[in-house]
Amino acid sequence: MSVILIFASLLAAIIPMFIYLLLIWWMDRNEREPLWLMLLNFGWGATGAIFLAIIGSLIFQIPLSTLISNSYDGNAEELISLSGAVVTAPIVEEFTKGIFLMIMASTRRFDGIVDGVVYGGAIGLGFGMTENFMYFVSYPDNWLLIVIVRTFFSAVMHAMAQATFGGFIGFGKFKPAILKFILIPTGYFAAVFLHFSWNLTVSFEETALAGFFFMFSYLIALLAIFQIALYLESRTVLRELTEEASSGLFPQEHLRFIPFVTKKYKYGWCPQFVNQKEYVKTAVMLGLRKFQMKNTTGFSRRRYETDVDNLRYLIKRMFYDASLKYQQNSNNRPY
Repeated sequence: MSVILIFASLLAAIIPMFIYLLLIWWMDRNEREPLWLMLLNFGWGATGAIFLAIIGSLIFQIPLSTLISNSYDGNAEELISLSGAVVTAPIVEEFTKGIFLMIMASTRRFDGIVDGVVYGGAIGLGFGMTENFMYFVSYPDNWLLIVIVRTFFSAVMHAMAQATFGGFIGFGKFKPAILKFILIPTGYFAAVFLHFSWNLTVSFEETALAGFFFMFSYLIALLAIFQIALYLESRTVLRELTEEASSGLFPQEHLRFIPFVTKKYKYGWCPQFVNQKEYVKTAVMLGLRKFQMKNTTGFSRRRYETDVDNLRYLIKRMFYDASLKYQQNSNNRPY
């Protein structure tokens, strides 16, 4: 195997996935997650999820292969290979990718559907990157074709499947326990079904075109759902911040800007000497934490209450510091 092939495969595996990762991060326009946290999820997909998937697939495939060998009279080897792609891989890989996603969902960084899609997509892209590299160096004869198919479809499938799982987890996070028990397994099996459908359709020339069409249609639907989730999240922020404006935390007219992606960074509405970017970020987070506080109980609620108090204090401090700077600036003006 040539060094040039390895280097080209490495670049072809890494660069597109990082571009996709930045695109997903940019799409979360209400409250973007820290890049280091996106990279942490991406890293799990690229390392931990892959490692566990290899072990899990070996364990899961052994009894399945034995069953096929003992019960199938035809070409057992071909069927065993197909079962690994359409049965073992979807079940095991979506589970190993989802382990870290479930851990993320237990933290306060995980706000709902939008974060679930973003974090899940990051994990899937990391998984796709490592898997792509393994494929690229293993099949040098059809290298360019494999790079194209896996970069634009197979790796994207991993991101979409785990983003689907994350969306269900996010939707269920602040729901009653009985709904969580329904939504989380449903999200996992939805991810498995997407993975299964893609692997099955592209395993046969007769159905490959249907597989590509299915993937494209699913991507459009997922993007539409993501936009709806962003809109609903902004409405939640508006509703919660309306209470804060009514209590005098900040001016009522700021509600026309803070919750809206297209307006919040426009020039002219933010008070002089207030860091607009930090103010908007803090206010949006306040709205989300208030919603989460109202929909949790016990220790979790107390933690969110502390966050809400701290965020209110930060906003008050911003206005206080800005007022001091304004007075100092006024006093230093020549008359």
